[in-house]
Amino acid sequence: MAAITVVGVGADGWDGLAAGSRRAVQDAEVLMGGRRQLGLVPPSAAERVAWPSPLLPALPELIRAHDGRRVCVLASGDPMFYGIGSTLVRLLGPGRVEVLPHPSSLSLACARLGWPVEGVEVVSLVGRPPAALNAAVQPGRRLVVLGADRGSPALVAALLTARGHGPSPMTVLCDLGGPGESVERGTAEAWTAPAASALNVIAVECAPGPGAEPLARVPGLPDSAFEHDGQLTKREVRAVSLSRLAPLPGELLWDVGAGAGSVAVEWMRAHPSCAAVAIESRAARAAAIRRNADALGVPALRVAEGEAPAALEGLPAPDAVFVGGGATAPGLLETCWAALRPGGRLVVNAVTLESEAVLARWYGRLGGDLVRLSVQRASPVGGFTGWRAAMPVTVWSVTRKDAP
Repeated sequence: MAAITVVGVGADGWDGLAAGSRRAVQDAEVLMGGRRQLGLVPPSAAERVAWPSPLLPALPELIRAHDGRRVCVLASGDPMFYGIGSTLVRLLGPGRVEVLPHPSSLSLACARLGWPVEGVEVVSLVGRPPAALNAAVQPGRRLVVLGADRGSPALVAALLTARGHGPSPMTVLCDLGGPGESVERGTAEAWTAPAASALNVIAVECAPGPGAEPLARVPGLPDSAFEHDGQLTKREVRAVSLSRLAPLPGELLWDVGAGAGSVAVEWMRAHPSCAAVAIESRAARAAAIRRNADALGVPALRVAEGEAPAALEGLPAPDAVFVGGGATAPGLLETCWAALRPGGRLVVNAVTLESEAVLARWYGRLGGDLVRLSVQRASPVGGFTGWRAAMPVTVWSVTRKDAP
């Protein structure tokens, strides 16, 4: 198969292309891209193929249909920045894709604002749930949000205001690098207007108002941050359990018997590339998990409704498994242990004598770390203050060293 050349095109079109990029377009036998990108380059003898919708399912066959021809794919800005270049590399491998980038909208926006690129957090709304922005809203942070349409600035403003960050300055930059480039400024709480163009980037300097309640990215969010019916791994125990689970970028967690989904949510908040599946048998709790995931900025959390271990069948192999309850269920720990990847971590919490007995047997067989946590909270005792103890929790954690 011949290599495919991917050319990044800015809003300035043909005039903004480097000589190498122009040659790639002129030499192509087939030009592929969105209708807007195809309209930015001059006519040629090349066959023009506009992307279908949806694109991803059709892409492999499109590439095969033109095998042996010089194919040039047109993309917006930097094709490797949330672009088709990354998709083609995953599909074909890096050896079959040559990328000729243009400055990305992120680079152009930061250049206009005088912001160091490495000092901003990027959130894309293009084909992604807006709730992902919730995790990024932190006091003092600079955000660059890639808009999906003209309504994106108002959507971002409403989300910021709802999180108590209404005073945050916003700058909306449209058609960056093109002749129609525009810049509008305001604050989130006062923003209502649509963007001048669907090609917009929203720059935000997060400024909390008096009612804002910032939520840290380290494990141990307040219990009040979650919607729950009491079935919740409490804050202190959750922090210890997550330290044993040890989330790493790109890893997958199974949260078995997820309840409110607090462990899965905090796992995913540890890094944007972390993924999780929350397994929960009760429909009302599963719905609450989805709401918690949205509110806390991890809308990609997958919820699998069903009773474990049967509900675990067919799920992708995990790098870590958390069992917050139900350790006595027949076959549950066996299924979780067998599914773990080498180097994976299993963490199981127990509060009853029966489940502690199960953990003792597994600890005797596999070793690991076995600890008991006892938490006491200060509370009123008449006119004074005393300690009230929560139920102690036993935490067993073990790392899989061998292959399944």
